[in-house]
Amino acid sequence: MKPIWIVDDDQSIRFVLEKALLRDNLPTRSFTNARDVLSALDDDSDRGPQVLVSDIRMPGGSGLDLLEKIKAKLPGLPVIIMTAYSDLDSAVSAFQGGAFEYLPKPFDLPKAVELIRRAVEESQREEVAEERITEAPEMLGQAPAMQDVFRAIGRLSQSNVTVMVTGESGSGKELVARALHKHSPRASGPFVAINTAAIPKDLLESELFGHERGAFTGAQTMRRGRFEQADGGTLFLDEIGDMPFDLQTRLLRVLSDGHFYRVGGHGAVKTNVRVIAATHQNLEQRVKEGVFREDLFHRLNVIRLRLPALRERREDIPALTRHFLQQSAAQLGVEPKRISEAALAWLSDFSFPGNVRQLENICHWLTVMAPAQLIEPKDLPPEVDVAPSAARPQAVPASRAPEAVQSFPAGLAEAVAKPVPAHAAGQAAALAHLDDAELRVSEVAAAALAEPSSWELGLDADAHALLATDRCDVWDELTRRFESRLILAALASTRGRRIEAAQRLGIGRNTITRKIQELGLE
Repeated sequence: MKPIWIVDDDQSIRFVLEKALLRDNLPTRSFTNARDVLSALDDDSDRGPQVLVSDIRMPGGSGLDLLEKIKAKLPGLPVIIMTAYSDLDSAVSAFQGGAFEYLPKPFDLPKAVELIRRAVEESQREEVAEERITEAPEMLGQAPAMQDVFRAIGRLSQSNVTVMVTGESGSGKELVARALHKHSPRASGPFVAINTAAIPKDLLESELFGHERGAFTGAQTMRRGRFEQADGGTLFLDEIGDMPFDLQTRLLRVLSDGHFYRVGGHGAVKTNVRVIAATHQNLEQRVKEGVFREDLFHRLNVIRLRLPALRERREDIPALTRHFLQQSAAQLGVEPKRISEAALAWLSDFSFPGNVRQLENICHWLTVMAPAQLIEPKDLPPEVDVAPSAARPQAVPASRAPEAVQSFPAGLAEAVAKPVPAHAAGQAAALAHLDDAELRVSEVAAAALAEPSSWELGLDADAHALLATDRCDVWDELTRRFESRLILAALASTRGRRIEAAQRLGIGRNTITRKIQELGLE
């Protein structure tokens, strides 16, 4: 691993950070000013730092100037800015310059080391991503369902056959159509796309087939339609299932012999077009309902390619998220945001009814709205209202309480499974205004309070069972389990916000951070 570069004119700061990082097996290299850093970077550009930690105010150049120059040379390098002058301008300037994080002095040493370690992990992820991606691919997807799509595109690469792409709205059907065109013998010809559901019925015929001058009011000149525009190439008909019934007859004719008439025209026009159609609807059902022609369905349905919904390929969400964040940053001309593993876990648990398009929109929103360079769960938009499955509080249906609470310690599970006595009913009624998630947690708490010794008896039983073995770590084991449950419950109730979780538990923020690391709850 490359060293952590520490830049500060204060020898005591350098010494403390060096010792703390070395205890964590993180190599370091220290500098007293920005000029020496830039010189070392020129001399050792291949090696460079893994992470740069720099003070703002130093003789020979400020940390913000150094940040700007470093980012110009190494845009992916995480830079942590330290300062004893914790003012708004410094913080804003640091983040605008692309800093990984802003660390005001005096800082808590364990917190500083944790921050640097997070920056190291981010740097290593960026290095892996750069090795894997030399340029943005046409389509991303490692999920088995997407690999099937890629294989189908490969098999169809030398074919002119008509293809029907099915899938939910926002799943990327046009990307598939473009890929089919790009890898076909027609790649040098035009690719023309039209959404048949987005154009009014009265205009759709003219859009598809063109019109002659004077064909209708406002037709001042002759206009070529999409079939003519796509001659020699590919025509993509999106949302074909919504095409008006009378236009389906004209479409069937042009698919059959390649001839059509412009609106108001008397001479047949010949075109050579490969048609790729797409729909989110069930065309077989539309045929049964009599709103889609069966003969047109069979003409279009030569090869069917089903595109999976995003919830069917959750393993692709991290790669897609990072890709869209890079893309949004390039469009807006800003430094790309990074996303934490915790935030990715939240996104991976979300159902994405809008599929890939919704994820792309969320990434664009985050690029504009997320306050820091590193996106955490608290920064996600309100629509992402799920928790990672490991930390999500589970509902406890009355009819299945024993099964639903089996993830709790034995005694607490028994308490939850038992009916709440009458004296606890008033507490439950008082909590009726809470939302569902809070109410479920409150029900668990009320049940536990109803029989205060129940979970203790369960703990006692677990302790006896472990003590009956040859184990010598019973204290550590039970303490670890107890603390893990408490912290996970607190994090679930605060949507991953550690400081708020620590406050609710009555412990310090450094304590909860240390416990999360020790217990492996990251």
